[in-house]
Amino acid sequence: MESALEDIEFLALSANRVEVLDALADEPHTRRALEERTGASQPTLGRILHDFEDRNWVEQSGHEYAATPTGRLVAEGFSDLHEIVETEQRLRDVANWLPTETMTFDLRRLRNANITVPSQTRPNAPVQRVLDLLRDGSDVKIVSHAFNEQSMSVVQRRVADGEQSFEGVFSASAIDAIADDSALCERLRELVDLSGAELRIVDDDVPVAVTVADDVVHLFLRDGDGLLQAAVDTDDDAVLSWARDVHDQYWSDARPLDPADLAE
Repeated sequence: MESALEDIEFLALSANRVEVLDALADEPHTRRALEERTGASQPTLGRILHDFEDRNWVEQSGHEYAATPTGRLVAEGFSDLHEIVETEQRLRDVANWLPTETMTFDLRRLRNANITVPSQTRPNAPVQRVLDLLRDGSDVKIVSHAFNEQSMSVVQRRVADGEQSFEGVFSASAIDAIADDSALCERLRELVDLSGAELRIVDDDVPVAVTVADDVVHLFLRDGDGLLQAAVDTDDDAVLSWARDVHDQYWSDARPLDPADLAE
C-alpha cells in the first residue's frame, strides 16, 4: 500500500487529476462531460479514472463516474490544503506582522485580501490605501495606537461636510502625541466638536491598528520597532465581524475624550 504522502504527491503532480476528482466529488460525470469541464483528453481521462478506481476514489455506474465517500474525503481535504497553501503564499511576506494574538478568525479568510506594501516609487502606499477608504467611507470606526495627520484631516473634513460618521478609540499615548503639536491639536479639537464624531481613549496599550470603513476592514502592520511595513484590507464577512467586535470591546472599555484635555 502506498503511503499517504505518496498519494498526496500522486494527486498534486497533476492538475488534471485534481480537477477530475473535484468534478466527480461535486456530481457524477460522463467521460465526455469530464473532457468538457477539465479540457483533458480522453486518453488522459482514461488513465486518471483507472488510477482513481485502483484507489477506490471513484466508481462507475453505466456511463457515469462518481466519487466514492473516501474519494470525496480526499477531494475535500486536498481542496482545504490547496486553500491553506494559497493563503500562506499570499501572506508569507507579511505574516510576521499580523496581530495574530488578537485575531479570532481563520487566516484563510485573508486569502483574497488586498496587501499594500511600500515601494521605492510609493513609500507611503499603505497610508494612501487607508486614506482612499476614508475618503469613500460613510461610516468609519477606528481602533489604534496612533492617529496620523492625513487620516485625521480626511475624517475631519468628511464629518464636517456631513458625509461621514466617525467613532475612534485611541491609546492615551496617541492623543498625547497629537496634543503636543499645536496644529494637530487644533485639528483634533475641531473633530471632537463635530456632532458626527465621537472619540474615546484607553490608557492601556492598543496592539492593533484597525479601521472599518463601511464594510471594508483595513489593518496597518508594523514591525517590532513600530515601523509601518504593510497594510491589509478585506471585505470578508468573518474579518468584518471580528473587527467590529474589537471596536465594540475597546469602545465599551474606553472613556470619552474630554475637550478639556485638548485645551490650549
